[in-house]
Amino acid sequence: MARTKDPDAQARISHAVWEVLGERGPHGLTLRAVAEQAGCTTGLVLHRFPDKRALLLHARDLLHERTAERTEALEAAAETPRDALNAVLRQALSLTDETRQEARVWLGYLAAALDDEVLAERHRAGHGVFVARTRRLVAEIRPELTEAEVAATATVVVGFIEGVSTLSTADDDHYDAAAQLAALDRLLLVLGLDETSHA
Repeated sequence: MARTKDPDAQARISHAVWEVLGERGPHGLTLRAVAEQAGCTTGLVLHRFPDKRALLLHARDLLHERTAERTEALEAAAETPRDALNAVLRQALSLTDETRQEARVWLGYLAAALDDEVLAERHRAGHGVFVARTRRLVAEIRPELTEAEVAATATVVVGFIEGVSTLSTADDDHYDAAAQLAALDRLLLVLGLDETSHA
C-alpha cells in the first residue's frame, strides 16, 4: 500500500493540517485541501484523520505542544518570576511569522469550537495550562494579593494577550509588533508586574 512506502507522509500531513488551518481557516480545512498541501492522496489523509474534527483536534494539539515547549524553556531560563512572566507573555504575542501563524491557528480552531463541545473541551484543557501558569507567576510576583485578586489579575493578563494576538491577525496596522510590546509593557507596569515594580 502507498502509505507503507511513504514514511514521511505523516509528518507532511501534520504540517499540512497546520498550514491549511492557519491560511484558510476552519472552513478551508478539508481532507482534500490537506492532501493537496501534503502532496498525497485524500485516502492517505483519511487513513490518519477520519473527519474534519480529527484534523482540528490535531491542529490544537500541535499548537499546545509548540507553545508548551517554548514556555517551559523560557520559564526555566528566567532568573525571577517577573522575568519568567514577561518572557512567557512575549512569546504568546503575535510578533513573528511563526507566532502570527499560531495566532491564526488558535483563532481558526476557536471559531470551529463554538458549536462543537468536543473541540471546546480540548481548547479549555490546553488554554487552562496557560491560565494556570499565569496565575502561579502572578502569585509569586505579588504575594500580597488574595487568591481572588490573583485570579482576576491573571484574567486581565490572559485576556489581553489572547485579544491582542487575535486582533493582530486581521489588523497589523494597529497591532504590529511594536504596538503589542508597548501595550504589554504598559499593562505589566499598571498591574505592578513589571521589572520596575516591587512586591
